Amino acid sequence: MAIERTIRVTGKGNLKVKPDMTRITITLEGVKKEYSSTLKQSSEDTEELKKILEKHDFSSEDVKTLSFNVEVENESYHDKNGDWKSRFVGYRFSHVLKVEFESNNDRLGKILYSLANALIIRPEFRISFFVKDEEAAKNELLGKAVKDSKDKAEILTAATGVKLGDIQTIDYSWGQINMEIAPMHMDMLCCETAKCSTGGYDMDIEPDDIDITDTVTVVWGIC
Repeated sequence: MAIERTIRVTGKGNLKVKPDMTRITITLEGVKKEYSSTLKQSSEDTEELKKILEKHDFSSEDVKTLSFNVEVENESYHDKNGDWKSRFVGYRFSHVLKVEFESNNDRLGKILYSLANALIIRPEFRISFFVKDEEAAKNELLGKAVKDSKDKAEILTAATGVKLGDIQTIDYSWGQINMEIAPMHMDMLCCETAKCSTGGYDMDIEPDDIDITDTVTVVWGIC
């Protein structure tokens, strides 16, 4: 029985994708002596945040929780003998939330201004940009990788005097592809980098294209 001859070629796909969505990740934190007071403070701060965001056309359902934690917080100190000791400070909560919207610098500037100038809460926030239709980008990337594999296989078979046959197997990892960039953090937001206007920052942000790469290995029959 003749052994079928094959050629195994790994193709690489490269794609530049323009981010079209903006994500603001917001962190609320606080410390209270009592556990119940900590939960109450977290709830009140979250409601205040939602009130701020409602003014920018977000509903309560648009404000999504990413994580919520309550942990015991201690502090170190020197006792009267100069020895290090630890004592209970309280319970610290950390509530991380996000809102997403189609990229719009004017809307972004107004939201950031409201967050930075909030009176009752002091949220930390992070701005990132991502691709809305990730599936379409992944499919295009996969197509490019398969085409690259075929192009290489045709070159190799032509050089060795054999013909390229049908695909035998395709090996693709289905790994996670990051389609988000975060060029800006809260501490970068000041009047030197974003001019202040009434009720908003004059943002001039054009996020760079996101470079994504993936590979696929194809086994072709040859004759």
